[in-house]
Amino acid sequence: MFLNVSGKMSLFRLPPVPTIREIIQLYNLRAEKQLSQNFLLDLRLTDKIVRKAGNIKNHYVCEVGPGPGGLTRAILNSGVEELLVVEKDTRFMPGLKLLNEASKGKVRIVHGDILTYRMDRSFPKHLRKAWKDDPPNLNIIGNLPFNVSTPLIIKWFEEIANRTGPFSYGRTQMTLTFQHEVAERMTAPPGNKQRSRLSIMTQYLCNVKHCFSIPGRAFVPKPKVDVGVVHLTPLIQPRIEQPFKLVEKVVQSAFHLRRKNCYRGISLLFPEDQRTKLTEQMLTLANVEPTLRPPDLSMQHFQGLCNAYSELCNQDPNLFAYNFREELRQKRLSDKSPQESEEADSER
Repeated sequence: MFLNVSGKMSLFRLPPVPTIREIIQLYNLRAEKQLSQNFLLDLRLTDKIVRKAGNIKNHYVCEVGPGPGGLTRAILNSGVEELLVVEKDTRFMPGLKLLNEASKGKVRIVHGDILTYRMDRSFPKHLRKAWKDDPPNLNIIGNLPFNVSTPLIIKWFEEIANRTGPFSYGRTQMTLTFQHEVAERMTAPPGNKQRSRLSIMTQYLCNVKHCFSIPGRAFVPKPKVDVGVVHLTPLIQPRIEQPFKLVEKVVQSAFHLRRKNCYRGISLLFPEDQRTKLTEQMLTLANVEPTLRPPDLSMQHFQGLCNAYSELCNQDPNLFAYNFREELRQKRLSDKSPQESEEADSER
């Protein structure tokens, strides 16, 4: 911060540094297709993404996959206390170091994979807040590569449920980019054609808002799809109060046959010799009509299904370990010759 001629406080601005395009040319950078990299060079759009994170002045921020640093600049210009960037690609390190020097050491650069990086050890202890309190002064912001976005957000959902990782500091907020269709799935209500497994996993743990969309032409190289900016705030009380792995298993089974009625998908939770009996019992306990299609099920329906499945698992502790895919694989192997079965196992 500094005083302008009128004596009013102005936002921090980086001193002159090479533009993003100049950084790309200087270090001969190009987006790698196999890494799903797409650079966002329009600084008006990067500023708009950061504004959707709210007032992050004096906050600590983790940026995922900063690349050449377009979004990084916008975050620094918002007046953050410290910016941690986690970047897997070494080609971007020189440009990020330039931004660190220009910001007088506000950028902490980690060369690593965000899928395995331990964020619970990355920020000062004084940031920690009780879960029932307002979110901490800590934010996650990122223009996510498409190939990592869904596994990463599922990982973070599990950490929200367990209050680990970045959520060991409290209800850390996230402002992230996804493929437009993924953003629509995350926010889709019951009955919507985009309603999916991701809709339930997102909405049972978070308040989610699809803030705005960015046309694909704004990125270099231009992706085949538009991009959605999504803001997520973990809920104080999850809408389904069951262990994450149990919720994930029930939701995954329900949507496995999304075009069929929910009875078909739910039945896959149970061994074949008990399937009919336990499926009917579970749907009755949950008060769910078996002819409903998975996209038409509300959060209340899934709450009932998860509670019912938990009750059945308590009655039979071996039930949760059942995996219909493994049963199907074993059945296919048994139909093959001994030599074919041995070859199939060796390929796994």
